[in-house]
Amino acid sequence: MIRKGIILAGGLGTRLYPTTLGSSKQTLPIYNKPLIYYPLSVLMHADIKKIAIISTKSDQNIFKKILGNGSELGIELEYFSQDHPNGIPEAFKICKKFIEKSPSVLILGDNIFYGSDLPNKLKSISKDENSASIISYKVKDPENFGVVKVDKKNKIKVLEEKPKNFISDLCITGIYFFPKNVTNYVKNLKPSKRGELEIIDLLKIYLKSKKLKNYSLGRGYVWFDTGSHESMYQATSFVRSIETVQKYHIGNLHEIAYRKKWISKKQFQNKALKFKKTSYGEYLISILKEKF
Repeated sequence: MIRKGIILAGGLGTRLYPTTLGSSKQTLPIYNKPLIYYPLSVLMHADIKKIAIISTKSDQNIFKKILGNGSELGIELEYFSQDHPNGIPEAFKICKKFIEKSPSVLILGDNIFYGSDLPNKLKSISKDENSASIISYKVKDPENFGVVKVDKKNKIKVLEEKPKNFISDLCITGIYFFPKNVTNYVKNLKPSKRGELEIIDLLKIYLKSKKLKNYSLGRGYVWFDTGSHESMYQATSFVRSIETVQKYHIGNLHEIAYRKKWISKKQFQNKALKFKKTSYGEYLISILKEKF
């Protein structure tokens, strides 16, 4: 069964004021690409080609201008509105008809993942259509995130949102894989004290039925939650360092589409020429010179 993807790029980006007063934070640059490129690249690495992008209604046109309908990348994009953020699980309500009876993966629009074996890990997780899955990552400040505690066999023991007392240093990152029945569970969720549907409550439903798995990102992987000015700067510095030292791009949508043969050489060449005055375009041109 084909797994469908959702990118949640709504919200007002208040933690990034004043830089987001006139635009979505997912359109801000992380080095040489819009932030939205990075979560979209993660879904593409997982071989997901049917993707919904949720944003505020006022931001939809700019996303459409950046990405279009996806045909230039060999994928299909649909756009949905969320003018009042009511929690991450609301994305499944908004995209209920889009998901239909397919398994899905939801990624937050401000999350960046990197690792040489990341595509293989993502495709492996995506193949399991009967369980829900999370990806965890060790952090220094787990009190600021949802966390997962696992035993020696990586079996999930505890899930907790922003624990006041130390439980685990494994943070639950902003990507979630769900089976086809997720909308049935979301409709029964109740808002928390802060008035939102909580992703941790949805995950606990699967944990209770022993259908929740954890995949940890160890050494060799990097994860950024770019919700603050500091984290955006750190992510930009990291991407710049990799791309200038190793000569490989992170989150290059056109490279991914071309190497997967989702687009033709002619399509790829046209995009390379369009961007030829930028480092992004120069990189695409260098790929054209490879023995493909």
